[in-house]
Amino acid sequence: MKFLIITNVSHTKIADQYLAYAPYVQEMNLWLKHVDEVEVVAHLHKRQITDIDLPYKHKSVRFTNIPTIQFTSLGKSFASLLSLPIILFTLFKACKRADHIHLRCPGNIGLLGCIVQILFRKKTKTAKYAGNWDPNSKQPLSYRLQKRILRNTFFTKNMTALVYGSWKDRTKNIKPFFTASYDESEKTEVDNKPLNNRIKLLFVGTLSKGKQPLISVKATEALINKGYNVELNLYGEGSEKETLMSYIGENSLEEKVILSGNKDKETIKNAYKSSHFLVFISKSEGWPKVVAEAMFWKCLPISTAVSCIPEMLDNGGRGSIVSANIDEIVSDIENYINDESLYQDKIDKAFHWSRNYTLDKFEEEIKDLL
Repeated sequence: MKFLIITNVSHTKIADQYLAYAPYVQEMNLWLKHVDEVEVVAHLHKRQITDIDLPYKHKSVRFTNIPTIQFTSLGKSFASLLSLPIILFTLFKACKRADHIHLRCPGNIGLLGCIVQILFRKKTKTAKYAGNWDPNSKQPLSYRLQKRILRNTFFTKNMTALVYGSWKDRTKNIKPFFTASYDESEKTEVDNKPLNNRIKLLFVGTLSKGKQPLISVKATEALINKGYNVELNLYGEGSEKETLMSYIGENSLEEKVILSGNKDKETIKNAYKSSHFLVFISKSEGWPKVVAEAMFWKCLPISTAVSCIPEMLDNGGRGSIVSANIDEIVSDIENYINDESLYQDKIDKAFHWSRNYTLDKFEEEIKDLL
C-alpha cells in the first residue's frame, strides 16, 4: 500500500531522517507499521532539533516539500496566494500516486487536502481532525470549512474522519476516536499522593495565549497567599514565556513556580507521577493528551469545558471542570485539600478510565481502518 500523509506539521531533516513534533510522529509511526510505502507532503525547513522531535520509522519515506501558507500579514497573504496553485497541483499529483490518502486537520494544508481529495472518490481515505469538533464552538472559517467537507457524504467518498468526542452532528463519515501516549507495558502502579505535605501543581503544553499558562501561575500565587504549601512546575515553550518570567520575577515566585521548558517523554511522565493536580485552563483543544496523560499517572485534571474534556472527565466525576476564574480554581483545589476522600475517589476513577486508552489498542483500531 502506498500511504500518503498531507499535513500542516512542519518538518526538518537530519541525515536521511525526517523529524517532526513527537506526539504527531509517535502516532503516525503506528500507521506506518502497516503500509509498504509512505509519502509525506508538508513543509520542510532547517532548524535545531529539540527534545520534542521524533523521526518517522519506515524504510521507504518519500518527502514532498511545499511552501507554508500564512495570512497573518499582507505580505505573507500575497505570497501564500501565489503559492496556492503550486501546492494544489502538488497535492493532486501525490493523491494520484497514493493508494490511501490520510489528511491531518485542521490547518491550511488540511483544508487544501480536503478540497483535492474530492477528486479521488474511489480511493480509500482517512482524516484525523485533531482540533475541537464541537459544532457550537467559535472557530476560524477554514476550520469550519474542513469540518463541513469531511462530514459531507456526497463530496467526501470512502472517507473515515476521526474526531475527538461524540457529537450530535455525526454522519457515517465521522468516527469518534481517541489518542494514546502509553503502551500496555507501561501500566505500572502509582502510589496515592496525600495532600498533607507540599501540593504539587503541574502545567504541560505550549506556553501560548490559547493555553493560558498565566492563569495556572496566578492560581498558584493565590494559594500561596492563603498559606498553602504549593508549587507549580510548567513544562513547555512558547510566546508567553517572557510574560511568565516577568510575572514570576515581579511577584517573587521563583522558588514556587518553575519554568522547566520542553522535556522528553520520560521526564514528563515522572512529573505527572509526582504531581497532585494538572491545572490546564486552555481555550481550545482537540483531544487534550496532557489531560489523559495526567489521569494515567494519578494527577487529577482541573480544566476547562472545551472540546471533549467534559466527556473525558465525566462532567466532573473524574476531575474538575472550571472557568478561567482564579477564585473558582483556588476554591476547587481548597475543596480537595479539605476533603481528601473526594480527591482520592476522583483520582481512582480517572486512573481506571484513562488506562483503557493505550497505544496497543490505538494500533488495533488503526489496522481496522487500513
